[in-house]
Amino acid sequence: MASSSLIYETGAWKDLKAHVEDIEKIHLRDLMSDTVRCKSMIIDFDGVLLDYSRQRANFDTLNKLHNLAKAAHLKEKINGMFNGERINSTENRSVLHIALRAPRDSVINSDGKNVVPDVWQVLDKIRDFSERVRSGAWVGATGKVLKDVIAIGIGGSFLGPLFVHTALQKDPEAIEFARGRQLRFLANVDPIDVARNIAGLNPETTLVVVVSKTFTTAETMLNARTLREWISAALGPQAVAKHMVAVSTNLTLVEKFLKGASSIDQHFYSAPFEKNLPVLLGLLSIWNVSFLGYPARAILPYSQALEKFAPHIQQVSMESNGKGVSIDGVPLPYETGEIDFGEPGTNGQHSFYQLIHQGRVIPCDFIGVVKSQQPVYLKGEMVSNHDELMSNFFAQPDALAYGKVGIFYVELPSPFSGLYLSLFSKPDRTELEKPGTGSVMT
Repeated sequence: MASSSLIYETGAWKDLKAHVEDIEKIHLRDLMSDTVRCKSMIIDFDGVLLDYSRQRANFDTLNKLHNLAKAAHLKEKINGMFNGERINSTENRSVLHIALRAPRDSVINSDGKNVVPDVWQVLDKIRDFSERVRSGAWVGATGKVLKDVIAIGIGGSFLGPLFVHTALQKDPEAIEFARGRQLRFLANVDPIDVARNIAGLNPETTLVVVVSKTFTTAETMLNARTLREWISAALGPQAVAKHMVAVSTNLTLVEKFLKGASSIDQHFYSAPFEKNLPVLLGLLSIWNVSFLGYPARAILPYSQALEKFAPHIQQVSMESNGKGVSIDGVPLPYETGEIDFGEPGTNGQHSFYQLIHQGRVIPCDFIGVVKSQQPVYLKGEMVSNHDELMSNFFAQPDALAYGKVGIFYVELPSPFSGLYLSLFSKPDRTELEKPGTGSVMT
């Protein structure tokens, strides 16, 4: 059923469409020469610094984007989510991921009930079970300690946990807690993935965690049955209860067979849109995709620990926003969503950066960290390994933003002292070519 007010029919949308022609006449190099503009496009919140000055946008663009947010009733929708209203009209349910990371004393109501205590009850159970496994109180069927874990899941049940695991894998504290243990992820239904995951593992010391919201995902269920058979064949059917556990909301089918995030949640809820990191990034995304016509976004973390960030964002963004219709099912006459891809740091520079520099305009999110989890300082080297990495992080966004019109250099801060996140688009190749677009986040 058609909505009485589609966003592209509003004056704010039409105003932005007309504004595109004005922006296309301005070179990004000229935008970057405006010191007041650039300083106003740097926002710092809770250790994260966002610099979006290399986006093809000026003060007028941002005002028009904020008008679009008002026309879309964005603030009302944010309030509705935090108030537990059923903003998920497809499933007629509240959107309560914010409750999963809310402090224990928070109040988030859904259908008149505070759901936070229920969340913490489950979190306490997870912590209790995890501690029992780590301490050896929960052992396998033969009495041996469970030191190897295979997590079965796909989509969000796989990519999110894999991203977090990879990000923390070389953190010194995490290394100490994980000593003597290993975690593997089984997602693909291809039996090769099964073979790789169980290779070298002993069923006696292996715990299988099956993660599925509904416990009906075909690939996950087949992989779960396959590992159940692997355990049963080695230890007997009675061993399954000691070696397999499930994470799900479908308790019936289960019986038959997570401070930082909360901080950004509150920032998203309470910060004015002019200083709201998630809102600004969302509006700039709409500007790039639906108005400037850039369909893709490169996610470029200059940290190997974030190597699984791009696949995680692919699932979060492209699955959730992978729609070509309005919330009421009306086909939209413009492009929606981004094609997300990416690769860590200098790896990408020797892979697809050539196309970004000289082929196509592709907005890029550059993500850097101030302090390495594993710093290396070699005798005789002018800079540390991490500083070498970060010199690339600082240089690439400017190369994309300014293009090559002569010899230039980038002066880098030393020592590096912050978390850098850059959001950029493609550079200009010559002064005669069309302006480039980009943004950087740190």
